[in-house]
Amino acid sequence: MTIDRRGFLGYAALGSALALAKPLSAVAQSAPSASPELEEITIGELQDGMSSGRWTARAIAERYLGRIDAIDKHGPMVNSIIELNPEALAIADAMDRERKAGHVRGPLHGIPVLIKDNIDTADRMATSAGSLALAENHAARDAFVVARLREAGAVLLGKTNLSEWANFRSTHSTSGWSGRGGLTKNPYVLDRNACGSSSGTGSAIAANLAAVGIGTETDGSVVCPSSASGLVGIKPTLGLISRAGIIPIAHSQDTSGPMARTVRDAAILLGILTGADERDPVTVSSRTKGHADYTRFLDADGLKGARIGVARQYFGFNDATDRLMKDAIALIKSLGATIVDPANIATNGKFDATENDVLQYEFKADINKYLANASASVKSRTLADLIKFNEDHRAEEMPYFGQEIFEQSEKRGPLSEKKYIAALAKNHRLARTEGIDATVAKHKVDAIIAPTGGPVWATDLVNGDHFTGGYSSASAVAGYPHITVPAGMVFGLPVGLSFFAGAWSEPTLIKFAYAFEQASKARQKPKFLASLSS
Repeated sequence: MTIDRRGFLGYAALGSALALAKPLSAVAQSAPSASPELEEITIGELQDGMSSGRWTARAIAERYLGRIDAIDKHGPMVNSIIELNPEALAIADAMDRERKAGHVRGPLHGIPVLIKDNIDTADRMATSAGSLALAENHAARDAFVVARLREAGAVLLGKTNLSEWANFRSTHSTSGWSGRGGLTKNPYVLDRNACGSSSGTGSAIAANLAAVGIGTETDGSVVCPSSASGLVGIKPTLGLISRAGIIPIAHSQDTSGPMARTVRDAAILLGILTGADERDPVTVSSRTKGHADYTRFLDADGLKGARIGVARQYFGFNDATDRLMKDAIALIKSLGATIVDPANIATNGKFDATENDVLQYEFKADINKYLANASASVKSRTLADLIKFNEDHRAEEMPYFGQEIFEQSEKRGPLSEKKYIAALAKNHRLARTEGIDATVAKHKVDAIIAPTGGPVWATDLVNGDHFTGGYSSASAVAGYPHITVPAGMVFGLPVGLSFFAGAWSEPTLIKFAYAFEQASKARQKPKFLASLSS
């Protein structure tokens, strides 16, 4: 079930009297070339256009909305947007008035942003996690990250589709599908998967439907869709960004993160989102560990003199990906880095079972807490209620896969149980102390690299996902930062390169990712092919 955007886009037929090429009524007929001036445009270029008077925030928002109508709903039908913000143009108008009065809030002033539909907005949009059970969940208060976006002057354009319940309902799920939003497609090859639970954000930003977007990750759900859609994705250190107002999976691993087409734009967004929040006590560390401006760490020569480890254990799942990684390693070496190969994580695979235990325990506790405080229109107030709702609406909610993860989580006890406490301690020991920290220390490296993933699999609603390989879990379980940056194309599909290290290493990772990006220029815009044989 998708959201009808016709009412929201009625203004598009009026065109634009402002200086942005041809009217929307014309470009809407020419997808995927709709509003070509927006393709691959950066935050800085949009700001320059507004500063010069060539563009306005309203004109930019109208063009993006027209592009959404042409590409997401019609044309290739990427289906990445679950709901548009009926207040988007009013926000843009307000930002134009402020600019005209001489007040510019910062780099996001007037910039259109898309956010994942598990992030609360205190407006006319619902926050549903893609579930029909929460289709009328209208939050009373903005999530912390949304409040930061509003303060920064961003134009909240709408919400993106996601893997329902952030892909934590079934072991046989198909990434990018939700009961409320339907199936999101990969804009590079439409019958390929968009990967991870932030699939809608990944596809939307890759398709140039907004300047930047926000995803969330528990394990892989920022970095995998970013890799699959040729984006830069930043999964930050746990505690850098508040989780308040985000529908949870597990508080020991959940975080939101920027998804963008360039490292610079991702760094801009990260700085906006960072900050301490009284509703999320773990963010107290952000006061001293975070930075309001991560763009100051951008350095095209940033890999010179660096020691970069290669986590060779995450290679070998795809020959073409290995060849691409070989070229990436050679490039990093040519930029002045010392390559330490291999630099494997000795504990890899030893915390898989306990990660699952922790996620199920925390999901039951955390989702019950969220639902207990949801809007009055939400009838499901516990995980048990959600399970019953899905059974009662099986045709709409479970046509392809079930809810065995929900059912397993419901059987878990409280967070005071010894099994949970022991599992969490084991996870942190193996992923942190004996994992990433030990690897960095043993090999004396500044960061470790690995393929984020390979060319993404064909979507299969019958059998579900068949993830082939890549990296995310050690950083996710440790709560440590992880950045993926485009490394190149394999069979017309993007592949990402991961940089990761210890806690609060975002400045170093951003420096390395930027240096690699500037030297490789690997990102390519999508062609919206129907299939690889097209």
